[in-house]
Amino acid sequence: MGLSLAEYHRLTPLPYPGGVLYVKPGARGYRDPVYELLQRHVAPYGGRALDLNPGVGWGSLPLEGRMEVERLETSRAAFRCLERSGLRARLAPPWEAEEGAYDLAVLALPAGRGSQYVALSLLAAARALRPLGRVYLAGDKNKGFERYFKEAKALLGYGEVVAREGAYRVALLEKEKAPPPLPPLWQSFQARILGQAYTFYHLPGVFSAGRVDKASLLLLEALVTAVPSLKGRRVLDLGAGYGALTLPLARLGAEVTAVEDDLVSVLSLRRSLEENGLEARALHSDVDEALTPEERFDIIVTNPPFHVGGAVILDVAQAFVEAAAARLKPGGGFFLVANPFLKYESLLEARFGNFKTLLVREYKVLFAKKEGGR
Repeated sequence: MGLSLAEYHRLTPLPYPGGVLYVKPGARGYRDPVYELLQRHVAPYGGRALDLNPGVGWGSLPLEGRMEVERLETSRAAFRCLERSGLRARLAPPWEAEEGAYDLAVLALPAGRGSQYVALSLLAAARALRPLGRVYLAGDKNKGFERYFKEAKALLGYGEVVAREGAYRVALLEKEKAPPPLPPLWQSFQARILGQAYTFYHLPGVFSAGRVDKASLLLLEALVTAVPSLKGRRVLDLGAGYGALTLPLARLGAEVTAVEDDLVSVLSLRRSLEENGLEARALHSDVDEALTPEERFDIIVTNPPFHVGGAVILDVAQAFVEAAAARLKPGGGFFLVANPFLKYESLLEARFGNFKTLLVREYKVLFAKKEGGR
């Protein structure tokens, strides 16, 4: 059946010379060929280093003990590992890096978050460096490395590729130019959902920025058909993003708790709630880790991450199903929307003993009920 919820949340120690690095399912940066290549080629330069996309800290680990290394991370799952490993880190997006304070920057390109987020990460690295500071840039040529390397050279100046292994690359650049200021970060868009108007606010790098994705709309349609009144119901939104499900559910009278691994999405969700005059609890959480052990819900909804491949995403999606089974009250209902080719049916059957397919269009909405005593 795969990982249990306890196994998903377990942090595993990996000893290395000078310390122990912790890893876990759902946290990127370990057994990832980009980070592996970066780790083999990164070298100290100066006194202070900044890792702008550290994951569990694997890529910049060789600098530890040889420089003062700081890490900015947005994933709660990865940050849990950094904290447990005793590595210096803070929860922050890359554009919050201190300006002109570092001799060396390390960046595994966050290509899965879109070109705008990558561009801001490159700009953040350039702004964080002192003159003649250096950047190690790692990425996959099949995910835009060459284009992003050109953008980095335009920002910084000199640069060359220092390592190639299959599709993976590491480049070293030097800051020869003064970078431009940060552009405005906040964006907004309007959407009409279940007959109500919303204005969503978001920062760069969130999923489905600029429009509400069709899968979320389909889930909401199925939910309000199955549950005509949500007033007073305790609802958990697993992987809430910027709030495409949370805001409509709150307006329908539900008491919504939204959990989300990505800090940038949590900040976007909180602002959208405030700007729309709605209330919900928005928690930065590795699946259900931020909830108290006894919390249970009448309804749990999820539009799980399936738009990006890889073991990390599959681990998280499976953990959502496990968390729903654990967190529902007896008689409660779990609504999941997914791409038709993803086989959640066997997971629901195993964890709940039942499921229904409520709607199928471009996506499918699945429903499972938690029977008493399960």
